[in-house]
Amino acid sequence: MLSNHFQNGMETARLVWSRLPNSEEGELDEVGISKKSDYSGVESLDYEVIENYAYREEQEKRGRFFVGYQVSLKWFLALLIGIGTGLAAIFINISVENFAGWKFALTFAIIQKSYFAGLLIYVFFNLALVFSSVYIVTHFAPAAAGSGIPEIKGYLNGIDVHGILLFRTLVGKIFGSIGSVGGGLALGKEGPLVHIGACIASLLGQGGSTKYHISSRWLQGFNSDRDRRDLVTCGCAAGVAAAFRAPVGGVLFALEEVTSWWRSQLMWRVFFTSAVVAVVVRTAMAWCRSGKCGHFGAGGFIIWDISDGQEDYSFVELLPMAIIGVIGGLLGALFNQLTRYITYWRRNYLHKKGARVKMIEVCLISIITSAISFGLPLLRKCSPCPASEVDCPNPPGMYGNYVNFYCRNDKEYNDLATIFFNTQDDAIRNLFSAKTIHEYSAQSLLTFLVMFYSLAVVTFGTAVPAGQFVPGIMIGSTYGRLVGMFVVSFYKKPNIEEGTYALLGAASFLGGSMRVTVSLCVIMVEISNNLKFLPLIMLVLLISKAVGDAFNDGLYEEQARLRGIPLLESRPKYQMRSMTAQEGRRSRKVISLPRVIKISDMVSILRSNKHNGFPVIDHTRSGETLVIGLMLRSHLLVLLQSKVDFQHSSLPSDSRGGSFPIRHNNSEFIKPVSSKGLSLDDIHLSHDDLEMYIDLAPFLNPNPYIVPEDMSLTKVYNLFRHLGLRHILVVPRPSRVLGLITRKDLLIEDDDDSEMELQSTSSPTP
Repeated sequence: MLSNHFQNGMETARLVWSRLPNSEEGELDEVGISKKSDYSGVESLDYEVIENYAYREEQEKRGRFFVGYQVSLKWFLALLIGIGTGLAAIFINISVENFAGWKFALTFAIIQKSYFAGLLIYVFFNLALVFSSVYIVTHFAPAAAGSGIPEIKGYLNGIDVHGILLFRTLVGKIFGSIGSVGGGLALGKEGPLVHIGACIASLLGQGGSTKYHISSRWLQGFNSDRDRRDLVTCGCAAGVAAAFRAPVGGVLFALEEVTSWWRSQLMWRVFFTSAVVAVVVRTAMAWCRSGKCGHFGAGGFIIWDISDGQEDYSFVELLPMAIIGVIGGLLGALFNQLTRYITYWRRNYLHKKGARVKMIEVCLISIITSAISFGLPLLRKCSPCPASEVDCPNPPGMYGNYVNFYCRNDKEYNDLATIFFNTQDDAIRNLFSAKTIHEYSAQSLLTFLVMFYSLAVVTFGTAVPAGQFVPGIMIGSTYGRLVGMFVVSFYKKPNIEEGTYALLGAASFLGGSMRVTVSLCVIMVEISNNLKFLPLIMLVLLISKAVGDAFNDGLYEEQARLRGIPLLESRPKYQMRSMTAQEGRRSRKVISLPRVIKISDMVSILRSNKHNGFPVIDHTRSGETLVIGLMLRSHLLVLLQSKVDFQHSSLPSDSRGGSFPIRHNNSEFIKPVSSKGLSLDDIHLSHDDLEMYIDLAPFLNPNPYIVPEDMSLTKVYNLFRHLGLRHILVVPRPSRVLGLITRKDLLIEDDDDSEMELQSTSSPTP
């Protein structure tokens, strides 16, 4: 009874929250977004193994040596993915740190003479970097905008968004991230690194980019959607590992958040890739400590070490820590809701006006951000340096902790400038720092929280590469430190550290916004280098996620829905429990193809609809209709383009008792990654070609997944998501049973494990 009331209350809160704003046009659903879904820029992926005659013939030709080569190549590609992603992260971090260092050094040098001149230099420096980022995205790589995580999550869920894994997207993501983050926008580079890792993995799997003449044929062993999915999963984990120096967190993030299909062989390769990234990043940091990386120095890559912080915590501290979780859930849900409506307005009104408007929008946000971050510290009074701090303040013209900005006394510092005039990594390190009680005033933290939260909401969704991990940590650590200041003054215990509450606040906001728990918990422990905080981080994450779930979905799910990516979530909708497969199928008529079809009829069918799967039917000698398989649209287009299987007769090609003539290999049917593939308009057929026939039996999938018409739609949903399917045939209930297969029947003793490895790791699919 109590649980039912609680569930009803959660649903009511969600409904009330989601109906706050109302759109003025079109029919809206329960969250204010138009019911009409636009899936024109996406296409489902074919993860299913199509066991046609061409596939079986190819499998028979493969021996044990080929199987060993395939497995070795997968491990070698995992190594290359780790190295490539680590090098990309190093390049981005060094570039951002150096641009920020030059910007702050030049600004501090000029403000010694004129604050107005320093403001102009600061604004124009940021504007130049941001302009370079938005120009790259709008004119070179449109798919590089945003974090890329919703698109990659959709890809691993079975949806391919055109252009997301191309070489130009990779280049645009790298250089665009440098410009947007180095330009001081309220964005992070960690989300784009996940997209960068996925792009590197996909490009390595297909041997490079043929368009830009950067390719290697000996790497082209994994072009199928099924194999490419495994590589992209490795790339996602590598991106998180490179962004946070958290290899275990990267593995768990790929498992928990982005992928919907997992197996043990993939786990080992993902773990190996993340370990390689950790080694590459640590090697680069050791090299940079010698001063060879300019302003990078010993900072840069995220590990906000607070191992010397609070040693223990008391039971009475759990209440304010729980309050931090509640605040994180509320602010995270509000962030998701605000960014959703702003993104919706931006997509349907502002961005429809062209690339010039996108560039003007980002440049205006850059100017406003720079003016606010430069002007607000001028309004704050400087604070006297603590007697225990020898290095307070920093020398004029230097940035870091205890920044002297517009202070008349040499022994004073500006606490608000300490946050603003630093890279985000250094600012978070200052907020997390221990033994720095009373470094920040409550007024400064509250001012920064309101300003940065507002800028993050407005900036997220613009036409630049944008991550939300580090901005979320910035927001959470700010209000977490505010709560910590209250706890210190209320309990008056010397062992309580404000930095501990800043860490918990960061975890709570990320949990309330992104709704990630296990992987985020491990990431926060790895970046803080303090295992003692694990129970506390678990507590605030569980509370913030529960509170956020009462109002809306996670950030990535909301953004994926806005981008028209039809994700299949981990749980089916409640309404599906009372629906059957027959009720869940589309009302449009199923279009079937005969086994032997005339070319003109095939062209007519392909032109008259946009279906991607066609059941193929044949007839027995008694005239009974049989469904002999499923034919994909992309395969039909390949057959039409090649023309080698055309025949003059309308009889099956094996009607004389012979075997099917196979003139194709599986690689011919593979669609290039993140592209629209072959179109009917690209195929030129003569009048004589249209009068010929083709037998579809050698090329169809003879064993598609089939469900009875009265199966629960919930079961169909789970089958579809867990197996990564694209089509399921709904048929009447069978008239008889041929046999039963139990678990015992599947426990086959086989000394030759190579066949199992071949089927599970290197099965090519069209």
